[in-house]
Amino acid sequence: MSEHPLTLVTERSAWTAAELAADPNWNHRLTAEEISELERVSEALMSAGKFAPNIHFEDVSSPVLTKLADWIADELEFGRGCVVLRGLDVDRYDRKQIEAIYWVLSVLFSTPMHQNPDGEMIAEVTDKGVDYNDPLVRGYKSKQKLFFHCDGLDIVSLLCLQPSMSGGESQIASSMAVYNEILTHHPEYLPVLYEGFHFNLRGEGKAGESHPVTEHKVPVYSWCDGRLSCRYLRKAIVEGQQFVGQPVSELALAALDYMQELCVSDKFRLDMDFQPGDIQILNNYVTLHSRAAFEDWPEPDRKRNLLRIWMNMREGARKLDPQFADHYNMGPRTPMRLRDDRAA
Repeated sequence: MSEHPLTLVTERSAWTAAELAADPNWNHRLTAEEISELERVSEALMSAGKFAPNIHFEDVSSPVLTKLADWIADELEFGRGCVVLRGLDVDRYDRKQIEAIYWVLSVLFSTPMHQNPDGEMIAEVTDKGVDYNDPLVRGYKSKQKLFFHCDGLDIVSLLCLQPSMSGGESQIASSMAVYNEILTHHPEYLPVLYEGFHFNLRGEGKAGESHPVTEHKVPVYSWCDGRLSCRYLRKAIVEGQQFVGQPVSELALAALDYMQELCVSDKFRLDMDFQPGDIQILNNYVTLHSRAAFEDWPEPDRKRNLLRIWMNMREGARKLDPQFADHYNMGPRTPMRLRDDRAA
């Protein structure tokens, strides 16, 4: 078990909204050369019969894109913990090519992983008409507001194909800056956050489980090798503890609510308006994200639609405490179990 030093996080990932808004270095507009290389590489691979997600790191040879990917990886792990890329004109490409372009960029700094038991590697974040109040429903399939959280692996990336008619803003906050605020003003909350909770896995555990949860308590904050990491999803924690018959204590609930209060505050919350072609990439261990509720255009072909990839860092990933790193009962840094008919 990791020790818990009572020290402030001083890395660049501990930012306030004002600090991040004033810093242009985590935003990058793709250059004409970078876009040309993305097109060239993806077209060559598709001509050879290789399409996403069956494109691998070894398939891509481009010094221009390697330099871009190295900057992304460094910014995610040692910088602000978030990156936004702009300038990609998605209307120029068909669906297969935009997926290939997105995948080519991703494999240069990460290892993409499946996102659900069906083995989906590129997920559509769009309204499927489901109710997120159902504890077995994942929020990305609804149009409801999503509260601040992080996803299960190292990195989450979104590429916007079509924004909503209204709402749907992306909101991010630094879990490192939130930790600093807790340490400064409510250090009594930290022990329960270090101890952790059973998380509801929303139907994505082992076969036959009606309400799968993490088999062990997963810390919200965890120190390892001198660096702090966060895993927070209030809704999944409250539901998970209920499923195991151990409701969240008053102190723990106060701590979880305080985290949410800080995340939504103007001091820590940065709002982002997705435009077609925008790519947002977040380090889940230092950056929390949420989404405002949204309304779609009446035309079916104008529904809000984003492509999502879950990834683990390919190189240079931070060390994680094993208890913290095992979120799906499948081992550290491992995605959820595939359904039995896919497991072979």
